[in-house]
Amino acid sequence: MGTNTFLFDVLKDLRDSGVNLSKTTFILPSKRAGLFLKHEIAASTSETLFSPDILSIEEFVEQLSGLRTKSNTTLLFEFYSVYESLTDKAHLDSFEAFSKWGQILLQDFNEIDRYVIPQEQIFGYLSAIQDLKHWSVDPNKTDFVKNYLAFWNKLHTYYKMYTKTLKEKSIGYQGLIYREALNQLKTYQKTHSDEYHVFLGFNALNTAEQDIIQGLLEENMARIYWDLDATFLEHPNHDAALFIKGYKTKWPYFRNHPFQWVNKHYTSKKNINVYGIPKNIGQAKQIGALLEKLQSENPKLENTAVVLGDENLLIPVLNSLPENLHALNITMGFPLKTIPLAQVFELLFKIHKQPSERFYYQDVHAILSHQFVRPLMVINEVDYASRIIETIHSSNMTYLSSGRLKGIAQEAGPLITILFSGWQNSVLTALEKCFELIQLIKNHLDQQKDQALLSLEYLYRFNTLFNELSLLNKNFNYIKDVKTLHSVYKELLSSETLDFQGEPLEGLQIMGMLESRVLDFDTVIIASVNEGVLPSGKSNNSFIPFDVKLENKLPTFKEKDAVYTYHFYHLLQRAKNIHILYNTEADVLTGGEKSRFITQLELDKTHQITQQIIVPPVPVTKPELNEVLKTAAVLDVLQKVGERGFSPSSLTNYIRNPIDFYYQKVLHINEFDAVEEHIAANTLGTVVHNTLEDFYEPLKGSFLTVEILKNLKSKIEERVVFHFNTIYKEGDISRGKNLIIFEIAKRYVSNFLNAEIQDLKAGNSIQIIDVEAEACCLLKNLDMPFQVKLKGKVDRIDKYNGQTRIIDYKTGAVSQNQVEVVNWDEVTSDYKKYSKSFQVLCYALMLAEAEAIELPVEAGIISFKNLSSGLLKFSKKGSTRSQQKDSLITSETLSDFAEVLKQLILEIYNPDMPFFEKEV
Repeated sequence: MGTNTFLFDVLKDLRDSGVNLSKTTFILPSKRAGLFLKHEIAASTSETLFSPDILSIEEFVEQLSGLRTKSNTTLLFEFYSVYESLTDKAHLDSFEAFSKWGQILLQDFNEIDRYVIPQEQIFGYLSAIQDLKHWSVDPNKTDFVKNYLAFWNKLHTYYKMYTKTLKEKSIGYQGLIYREALNQLKTYQKTHSDEYHVFLGFNALNTAEQDIIQGLLEENMARIYWDLDATFLEHPNHDAALFIKGYKTKWPYFRNHPFQWVNKHYTSKKNINVYGIPKNIGQAKQIGALLEKLQSENPKLENTAVVLGDENLLIPVLNSLPENLHALNITMGFPLKTIPLAQVFELLFKIHKQPSERFYYQDVHAILSHQFVRPLMVINEVDYASRIIETIHSSNMTYLSSGRLKGIAQEAGPLITILFSGWQNSVLTALEKCFELIQLIKNHLDQQKDQALLSLEYLYRFNTLFNELSLLNKNFNYIKDVKTLHSVYKELLSSETLDFQGEPLEGLQIMGMLESRVLDFDTVIIASVNEGVLPSGKSNNSFIPFDVKLENKLPTFKEKDAVYTYHFYHLLQRAKNIHILYNTEADVLTGGEKSRFITQLELDKTHQITQQIIVPPVPVTKPELNEVLKTAAVLDVLQKVGERGFSPSSLTNYIRNPIDFYYQKVLHINEFDAVEEHIAANTLGTVVHNTLEDFYEPLKGSFLTVEILKNLKSKIEERVVFHFNTIYKEGDISRGKNLIIFEIAKRYVSNFLNAEIQDLKAGNSIQIIDVEAEACCLLKNLDMPFQVKLKGKVDRIDKYNGQTRIIDYKTGAVSQNQVEVVNWDEVTSDYKKYSKSFQVLCYALMLAEAEAIELPVEAGIISFKNLSSGLLKFSKKGSTRSQQKDSLITSETLSDFAEVLKQLILEIYNPDMPFFEKEV
């Protein structure tokens, strides 16, 4: 037979046999194969003829049965109607709960009918098994067990009533259509005795298909062509021949008629390359590289197919195709659930599934920022989506009601109502909201005309889907809430696809494994040849136990694996160049193991196989630390900053990482002010600082007394709440982690006041000199043409037993060694070790220069996480002076520090020293 395609050989044989093609009905495994057959008929004939009837097996069986197929969702609703009528209300599941097991039961009904199993027998068998499992001899069964067994006893009743209802409506699921077609076969044979049928390219036939085909063969109304290689048929246990070998030996027809055909194409010379590549994206890129290479020999990529074992590869592959493709045809549909518009409805269902008047800010942000919604929020050139998002951030809102949203953007009120209001009123209202949103999006897209054709196509398909949802709700009225509506929506959406426009018979073909049936290509690229994908492996989505399936000759995972084995080897039969790709990376679901098909190819040694593991080149990029030169413009900005004044924290920021100082002080780039869901450490610190300022501000110049401090304790909660409301704004402090932090803030203030009270009771005196004192001074001896200031706020200045103290509050943990200086040279270079010392010395220098204090003084930090240590005093270690003098800041201390500070300032203004990034 040469290397012609299977379809060409079939047509040639039919002509040689004198069969009139115009009066023949061709029946194939798929619609896709019918298109290629029609093309082959046109290409292989020279005379004019009427096109024959070309049907998929499903279409033929549907004609035979007189029943129409319906979507799985519609069939599930029909089943629930039957279930509801046969079940008392006390034990009736909601539609949502029913759908979880109803789908599985429908699949079992489907298998039972496709394989023509006597219904009463198998349902009785299932019921008896469950009875045995639950000790049927035990007279004292619980109500749960009784109800459970009653369910299994009702299965046959459900089946009979369900199939009766469907047949009355002339509709059916696939299995019922097959069983009914078999029942109608005798009538069909009488009424269509002059018609001739050709079955071609079949492999795994269910019992109903076998009986129908054999019935037509026995009456000489048909012939059948198989496409199997002798290599597999003659092998004692090759899965590719599992089904056809059985038909050859068991069908009575083949005792007296030739078995067509067993070919010998598989052993012809082939170039087989196997590539192990990490991840799906790696496979997609390799497919693109292979196609580019193939184009050098076959520019139009004629007779070339890319077969995707995992349909999730479609998008990455499309993005990896060579740009100069002559023609492309994609037989797989583009899943509707992956397009951007699907995300809008998914987000809306997400926020409305559970009854709530308030919506999480990130969900609101995601909806309003979506590419299909954002343009609708622009009214009279005002972007109300941006206004809402900015208000959310500025007011620190974590949850918002629809009323609050309307208050922020009144002009966008109608759209906000559609998106955020009334969904819980009824399912009908929720559907109306979806239709209203679709109409608004359409009105906007209509203005863009040609630029929005694809988006309008998306919108049309979603409008159709919601129409179907609305019809189901109207006809059955089982969708009682938005949660159930969402589950039905997802069920419908999962099966919806957008068809690609292309050249169906030219150039490169991209398809799934099942679409490759009957077709032959010279060059084949097969992707995702991994265990769990090709073959798909074990799955137990059935109520029928494994042993019962074996007993009744129902297909198990072994038969399903054999189906994919046949498809895989069929692709290889006539191909000359074969490229097989598998994912080398371990994956939770597929395991990352290469398929047994590849191992089988290696072991049978029919062909030489070239294998290689491809590791995509990963560029090694050394992290380069940024450097910014100090141009004249940069120095000009720095001069203005210096004249206004450096704060101690800005200088410690420079010590920590000069590039951050550059971003903040020169470019004025601050960190993004995100919504603070949980109270941040700096917010906690600000609340505690402000509360203590409120308490001590009226006491400036006064000596503290135990009575004064005890009175202040009664005001802690009121002031802490006030400052949280001011700083944390609309953030919620009434629950969760925020409530804990709120209590911590109160505890910090209370513990601090208690520590002060204990100090006073111990006989010490404390006089408040100033709180939140503004301090500022000019830095001397800089030898620069302009003045540089140092400025800041000192949390507290007091006198403790007559000794002046400068105090900085820290709500974080600070230890004594963090306020000790050993070597002055390290103060401006080691941020982690000396930043705290640097700050308190800056405060002391500013106050001394402003003559606000008299030296010597003590300066240090009160750490609220380390209150028991009291004031952690700055000290200079390593001197010969006594420990008491070490903790005093004298004019000598400040002189030493001023010299260090001078060097730091000169470094900042040094034009030859760029701002460089440190590894923090």
